[in-house]
Amino acid sequence: MSTAALDDLLSELGDAVFTGPARLDSVRRDYSGYVSTGAPLAVVEASSVADVQAVLRIASRHRVPVVPRGAGTGLAGGAIGTTGEIVLSTLAMDRVLEISPADELAVVEPGIINADLNAAVQPHGLWFAPDPASKAISTVGGNIATGAGGLLCAKYGVTRESVLGLRVVLADASLLSLGHRSVKGVTGLDFTALMIGSEGTLGVIVEATVKLTPLPTGVVATIGAYFPDVVSAAAASAAITAARLRPAVMELLDAPAVEIISAYLHLDTPTGFAYLLVQTDGPASEREATAALEIIRDLGGDAHLTTDPEEGERLLAVRRSFHPALAAAHTVLIEDVAVPRSALPAMFAAIDRISARYGLLIPTVAHAGDGNLHPNFLFEGDETPDLVWEAASDLFHSALELGGTLTGEHGVGLLKRRWLGEELGDRQLDLQRQVKRVFDPDGILNPGKVF
Repeated sequence: MSTAALDDLLSELGDAVFTGPARLDSVRRDYSGYVSTGAPLAVVEASSVADVQAVLRIASRHRVPVVPRGAGTGLAGGAIGTTGEIVLSTLAMDRVLEISPADELAVVEPGIINADLNAAVQPHGLWFAPDPASKAISTVGGNIATGAGGLLCAKYGVTRESVLGLRVVLADASLLSLGHRSVKGVTGLDFTALMIGSEGTLGVIVEATVKLTPLPTGVVATIGAYFPDVVSAAAASAAITAARLRPAVMELLDAPAVEIISAYLHLDTPTGFAYLLVQTDGPASEREATAALEIIRDLGGDAHLTTDPEEGERLLAVRRSFHPALAAAHTVLIEDVAVPRSALPAMFAAIDRISARYGLLIPTVAHAGDGNLHPNFLFEGDETPDLVWEAASDLFHSALELGGTLTGEHGVGLLKRRWLGEELGDRQLDLQRQVKRVFDPDGILNPGKVF
């Protein structure tokens, strides 16, 4: 069956089909560190909607699994290929098809890099607001498939809030046009929203109509503040939110994270302190920054405010260096939980307890503006030890007990499947699996992921 499928792929798609060991090995992993147990059947680099439909038509005929993949920057194993699967890459589908300044939208192919889309729309005074830390290397299609978030989401929203419409190829190779170009639209069930965050299990995104936002005007103010411990820094971030302030960026790093980043970037920063980074923009920027600064100092933070754009960008660059700094020196399991913003201090306290209980170093960064934390479990070797998974399980249960969720933006993929039922419950999990079967009755789209 697999041999016949490969023959059909080669016959119909020719040079777009890759079967060499190096190419197959490259799609067995992503940025999570997970590596699949076997090599896929083939990698197909689609350059058009017709290519995607051809792959799905052949796969459906032969009942061969298909794994949709963008840049491979995922952190949950959601786009990893293994034995007998076709990995369908949309990375070469990277065109901006339309920019409409009047309607503040763009139509793009899924393979365009997030930062490249912003470079294309910036001359029009617009930007694509979702701002994942991987924006320089991740695709818009991948951002949509995982429901990505980022540093600016507390004020400007996550990817879900910037998607107006999609074109999607289903498992049977049919093409659906979903959503709309208008600001409003409530006709029928919202299949566009259903596809966002579905991790390639319902269809393959081949085009997206995305909402653009006017570039912020006015002064950008940035605050860097050191705290004696991460729980007090988290309390300050929660107080800023409770004061009805909405910074564009509010990032929180615990002391181990600050120490690792400082060593990586050769910075002269104090050790043993947590760090809170706050950035405001727009017409009320200076007023909001002054109010935030007062809260931070009242709660024990040693804070500095700057309106110098270059200094502000340097501070943001330090935050964006978190994952590269960890990866340069350790094997890392990068996790992703979210809790109500008021529960951030309690979640950081839970991470401290888990770190002590299991004897693990867990440097953590949080998008404090929306309660999304990224605890990073450090260990040696290529395989994630059982002890780390036990600690991660403890972490997930702690987040759920605080009213949170298993994943705020990375998705479920392979790595969190075993805990999904604990959050959703049996009935909801069964309903979600039924929805999957409606769109993909033969179960060929990204099998083994999420559900």
